[in-house]
Amino acid sequence: MFANFLIGLREGLEASLIVGILVAYLVRIERRDLLVQVWLGVGIAIAVSLGFGALLTLGPQGLSFEAQEIIGGSLSIVAVGLITWMIFWMGKTARHLRGHLEGSMDKAIAVGKGAVIAMALLAVGREGLETSLFLWAGIQSAGSSTAPILGATLGLAVAIVLGWVVYRGAARINLRVFFQWTGVFLIIVAGGVLAYGVHDLQEAGVLPGLNTLAFDVSGTITSDSVLGTVLKGVFNFSPATTVLEAVAWVLYVVPVMWLFVRTAFRGAPKPAGAPRVTETAATAA
Repeated sequence: MFANFLIGLREGLEASLIVGILVAYLVRIERRDLLVQVWLGVGIAIAVSLGFGALLTLGPQGLSFEAQEIIGGSLSIVAVGLITWMIFWMGKTARHLRGHLEGSMDKAIAVGKGAVIAMALLAVGREGLETSLFLWAGIQSAGSSTAPILGATLGLAVAIVLGWVVYRGAARINLRVFFQWTGVFLIIVAGGVLAYGVHDLQEAGVLPGLNTLAFDVSGTITSDSVLGTVLKGVFNFSPATTVLEAVAWVLYVVPVMWLFVRTAFRGAPKPAGAPRVTETAATAA
């Protein structure tokens, strides 16, 4: 539940900040007449994201077990790729988000109202599609429990409220720090989703080694115990992990974590004598 809450919070806050920046910019340059186009683009993005989530959930129904496992495993791996790209992108650009979006909005305004709709649609829709896919993968790996859905919903709700509070100027958030540490946690979560995808492909017979275990602690940590439930819900930990799952987890988490910490936590170079500036949501939005 916590992992999905964090995904919903992070992605929802990113989308909320994007909308807040676009709205605030149009108000500041006295182009309120274009707010309708922005909200129309946001509405379409939300509808497309919900439709994508429904397609992921309902599409594989009626297929054979092997086909469902192949689809589930493949999409889990795709989700890991997307979330990894998102983690690195936001880790690098959080401080420049406002300037990037305002520049894109200036170009869209110069083209026309249709371009403004498209710009808002693409900016928010990308976050929505990524969120739908990664949340779907997390919910699938958790089984029939409703906790992941509840966690994701709560995360999105908190993100919307927090985004509104930031927009109104009632809160200041260091976006760089927020995206740095949530990125660290999500890399570990993504490693679990990758291992789950590998296991699905093993069950479908696409990958070998389904019965070759790296370790089996199911006698100590049962899947229905409190500890087993927490580890499964947060890190997608399986008490009986195959060698291929363990290798995939290590080969993903170790280099990706090293590269992310090396790039995202490295301070930006500053001119000699330049004052220290703290990046906050207030300056971004």
